[in-house]
Amino acid sequence: MSRGFSKPFGILDGMIVAAAKPAEQTDTREAILTIAERLVQARGFNGFSYADVAAELGITKAALHYHFAGKAELGEALISRYGARFADALAAIEAAHESAFDRIVAYTRIYASVLDQQRMCLCGMLAAEYHTLPEGMRRAVVEFFNANQAWLRRLLEDGQNAGTIRFAGSPEDAAQMIVGTLEGAMLVARPYADTSRFQRVVDQLLRELRP
Repeated sequence: MSRGFSKPFGILDGMIVAAAKPAEQTDTREAILTIAERLVQARGFNGFSYADVAAELGITKAALHYHFAGKAELGEALISRYGARFADALAAIEAAHESAFDRIVAYTRIYASVLDQQRMCLCGMLAAEYHTLPEGMRRAVVEFFNANQAWLRRLLEDGQNAGTIRFAGSPEDAAQMIVGTLEGAMLVARPYADTSRFQRVVDQLLRELRP
């Protein structure tokens, strides 16, 4: 199940895995973010430098500092853009699927599409480096996960009321379990370079949620 960066992935095309843009003057800021996002998803925030981004774009480090005064500002902008695309993806899922269970299936595919590109969830990577991040980035990472869990909690409540989802415990606990399971499954599948490991965890998760 392979998907190119610019190839459609149903309703999620371009929302989570961004395609690179030309580094024209008007697009320089977005090009910086796109390259930095890919580097973070592959190496982590501490695994790349302004020199890496500048080399890929063919510009000077001074030009990067014009758009982002420091790496902390770049990091916050990365999370903000990623979170906005994630929110768009969730809205698209709701528009495309009526059933709460089907919406959760589509939600798991967001993570699968990122892993297919040999990347990790941006905020999952940042969470692994949480204690080394600037304070503003720490807050933004927590807000990202809070927003995802709030969306899932509402879905779980709706699905439980409609009889299309089952789970033990509170909707809040179940929402945290889903996010933790998906992020953890991505992390463990990564060193094996085997997306089927991730998918088997997802299949088990969905069996447990299905009435």
